[in-house]
Amino acid sequence: MTKTYRVTFFVRLGNLFATTMTRLGLRMGPIQLLTVRGRKSGEPRTTPVAVVEQDGERYLVAPYGAVNWVRNLRAAGEAILTRGRSSETIRARELTPQEAAPILKNSLGGGGIFTHGYFNVTSESPLQDFEREAPQHPVFVIQRAFTVA
Repeated sequence: MTKTYRVTFFVRLGNLFATTMTRLGLRMGPIQLLTVRGRKSGEPRTTPVAVVEQDGERYLVAPYGAVNWVRNLRAAGEAILTRGRSSETIRARELTPQEAAPILKNSLGGGGIFTHGYFNVTSESPLQDFEREAPQHPVFVIQRAFTVA
């Protein structure tokens, strides 16, 4: 059984660190800042996310499930990705479980100990298991809308 995602003190501390370093323009692996309009408040909400690159495409994978940034992105359909002073407006389309399964399978190993407990599959599981797992871990393909500056 997978764990339920809880925002603990250590998660908040890690997000604060990642956000600060990314705002300064320092590379933290695939981490970028995702700013998306809140679905209820309409206010911009920013969170660090990992942008997964695979086969010439870029994806946002939600290892912790349908958390707030996922629900906001579903509602808005677009967001801003930022690292340092570089920002780009993106459009996002949520993938079907069949489309998402290979992305999840290939990206599962990159999350380390932080994400493994949130999946009912391992990187060795067959693709069909990832198709069953995909609804709990939304995947978005992202495309550049235009560069902000």
